[in-house]
Amino acid sequence: MKKITAILMVLGLFVAVPVFASPASDTLLAQYKSEGAGKVDPAKAQKDWTREVTVDGEKMSCATCHGSDFGKSGKHHRTGKVIEPMSPKVNAERFTDVKKIEKWFKRNCKDAWGRECTVQEKADFLTFLLAQ
Repeated sequence: MKKITAILMVLGLFVAVPVFASPASDTLLAQYKSEGAGKVDPAKAQKDWTREVTVDGEKMSCATCHGSDFGKSGKHHRTGKVIEPMSPKVNAERFTDVKKIEKWFKRNCKDAWGRECTVQEKADFLTFLLAQ
């Protein structure tokens, strides 16, 4: 029994499992996979988080409004509205409602990148953010 526990603990170091997954995030990840998303790549999402794109003459990225410290609030670049922390560790409401997740992906991708995110990008971002 001790041997099995030790093996599982070691394997856990090599498998990226979102600690704060929810039924909603599980549903969406399965949906994204069924829509063509391949293997999730949280490292790509981490890089994309700060990737700047010019939208309506303004350089934008996800970090522009949300910041890079996921445990802290962000602020919308135009309205100044406070954005609650992205980390589900400090914001238990994050990633618990399928409709809200999809709504915000649609709005935020258009705002930050001037287009909707692909299912692969959404799968990557969701997996990345669940681990924050």
